[in-house]
Parts: sequence; C-alpha cells; structure tokens
Amino acid sequence: MESSVNIITEADETEVLLNRYKAIRNTSLSLCLHLAPEDYVVQSMPDVSPVKWHLAHTTWFFERFVLEPYDKGYSRFDDQYHYLFNSYYYTAGQMHPRPQRGLLTRPLVEDIRRYRRHVDDAIIGLLNEIRDSAGIITTIEIGLNHEQQHQELMLTDIKHVFSCNPMMLVVNPDVLTSPAVSATSHRFIAGGHGVQEFGASGQGFCFDNELPQHPALLHEHSIGSRLITNSEYLDFIRDGGYQTCELWLSDGWAVVQERGWNRPLYWSEDKQSEFTLGGQRALDPAAPVAHVSLYEADAFARWSGARLPTEFEWEAAASKVGVNGNFMESKYWHPVASEHNQFFGDVWEWTSSPYAAYPGFKPLDGSLGEYNGKFMCNQLTVRGGSCITAADHIRVSYRSFFYPDARWQFLGIRLAKDGMP
Repeated sequence: MESSVNIITEADETEVLLNRYKAIRNTSLSLCLHLAPEDYVVQSMPDVSPVKWHLAHTTWFFERFVLEPYDKGYSRFDDQYHYLFNSYYYTAGQMHPRPQRGLLTRPLVEDIRRYRRHVDDAIIGLLNEIRDSAGIITTIEIGLNHEQQHQELMLTDIKHVFSCNPMMLVVNPDVLTSPAVSATSHRFIAGGHGVQEFGASGQGFCFDNELPQHPALLHEHSIGSRLITNSEYLDFIRDGGYQTCELWLSDGWAVVQERGWNRPLYWSEDKQSEFTLGGQRALDPAAPVAHVSLYEADAFARWSGARLPTEFEWEAAASKVGVNGNFMESKYWHPVASEHNQFFGDVWEWTSSPYAAYPGFKPLDGSLGEYNGKFMCNQLTVRGGSCITAADHIRVSYRSFFYPDARWQFLGIRLAKDGMP
C-alpha cells in the first residue's frame, strides 16, 4: 500500500524528527502547567477522558507500536499499563472500559510522568541509533500526529470538566482575549464544479483515511465566504429555531427534546457570556459560533435557506487558500472574529458528508489499521481544524469525524447552496 509518510534516511532528517519528538511530547506537558493533580483524574462524561489518561495513552502508543516491535532490549515500565491505557486496539489486547477511565485514581499523576520519561528515554535512544529504518520512523511520525490529536482532546476534555464546576474555573489564565475585530459581511461565493481530484497526494505525512487521491464530481454550488457568527446564531435562537420542528432532522429534533437544548454548549442561560478555556467571558457577537452539533448546524442552515457543504465542496474551496488561521499557537484557544475566510482554525466545520472510505481505501497494516477505518459508520466528516489544533498538524486533505450529537469539541458552521451565487 502507499506509505503514509515519506521515508527518512539521512542523519540530519532523523535529527529533525528527534527534535520534533521532543517538542511535541513537551507540548503535551505544557498544556497541563496550570492544572492541579486533582484535575487530572476527572471524567465528566463518557466522551471525555481524564488528562492523566491522555498523557499515559499517548505514551503507551509509542511503547506498544515502536519500542516493543523495534527495540529488543526494551523493558515495559509496568505490565498493567498495557491494559489500562490501550484505547480501542483490540488486535493489541483488551482494555479498560472507556466510560470508567475516571475511576482510575491510581496510578498517580507522578507515576504517569515517570512513565513518559521512561518511554521518552527509550525512544530518543532508539532514534539516536537508527538512521534508515522506514518502519520505525513511519510509526513514530504516526505517533506524533496521534499525540497532537490528543493534545486537542486534552483541552476540550478539561474544558468540559471545568465547565461542570460552579466555581467558574480557568483552565489557563494566559490565553488571550478576543481581538476587537468585526466580522466581514457574509456572502456566497462560487464553488468549483466538474470532476476534480480530492484526497492526499501521498507526498508527506497523511493518515490512511485521506487516501487514495481520487476523482469526484462537483455540481454547481456556492459556499459561504466565512464562518457563521454568534450574532447570526442568536438570530436563529430568537426566531424560535429550537422550537420549530420543521427545521430539524428527525433524530436531531428528538435529541433537542430529550436533552433540552436551547443554545450552544457553554453559553450562559441569558446568552450574554460563554465558558472558555480562559474562564467565563462575554459573548463576542462577531466570533464564530462554536460547540454546536451537526443537528444544530443543519437546522441553522435550513433556517438560513441554505445547507451544509459536502466535504468535497469544502476541500475544493479550501485548496485555493493557504493553511493559516487561529490555531493553538495563536494562544486565543477560542474562536475569534477575523477578516479572512477562516477555512482553517477556529472551529472544525461540519459537512453533510458521512465519514466513509474513499474509493480504493486500504487501512494500514496490523493494529494501526484500527486507527481510522473501523470508525467509518454513523459519523459525519468535519474539516479545517480548530483554535486548539496545532498549526503543523492540519492540511487541506485532513479529515476528522464525530457523531452528529457531539458538541464538546470546537465545532462550527459554514453554509453552502446549490447553484451559482
């Protein structure tokens, strides 16, 4: 099958990978600087994992898929960790149930830090020894991208945990406040049409779900020039959007009634403020709306006389602009108003496309084949990254996926329409 990363054979390129390994692993720890040990353990709902678990699981990944196969002299830090910190790799063994991760008061946070140091020392030693093993380097690169995914999950998960505390806690006091920028006027711009190529070219790193590059037909359409803002979503709410069943998909209407939704997750009841990673802050009318489900995004689109774009319509439009935007490194850690089109960063954008295999898709060999392919059922594709995605982690072909009722991630809305504007 086509490799998901270029083969690195030169010593200086291995040094680049070594430095990248150290930087990404250190970033995970830096995200926890303002947390107390008690914060690392809480699991506020089944979709959320404790911070401690994320730190351990990303370490387990390197231990299980790099060190154990390639370093014959490696000794496991603790055999019990193989069960505790496996996530969903059944071909690698059994795992502790996901909804019960918050019950693991032991091992201690300091034990996990020692585990990370143990594995890091072994990985660095292995990288210093090898110079031409494509298998090792490919797997390490997958592990680094996997850790960057979990860095984003660490922040969204601890945000949900802190939001459940009436003390209005702050995850990180150093995050910046939104800039004083007005949103540009929203308009629909002509999208490409005809047969075009989509997916990753196979040059440079990509996940297997971005392959193979393949042709797809785009019909005439137009796509929103920017993301939908808090102010525009407020108009939907004030117009009775959550009370108008005709706007909603059947499953969505059932969820709204069952869970009592009447505003995005983290908005205050009076809709004047929202909970952020920097604490409770005034709602910025010009910033992109975030933490809405696919059901809410779809209902808003219907209310607007529009629809959600397909993932290929999104990719065709995004490929015309550079991969830049409000990412983790911007230090806002929240969507902000912008004069640009915001195809990248700020919020993951819901598409109407089911998360499914591309024609000719082949999962990676071995246990890593469980990474993406087995989740291609009952989920929707999202594109573009968010305000807490690492800037060097995202690309035009990048695909992520969530169940349609998910709201705890930074999920937002871009509109599309059939026909030209």
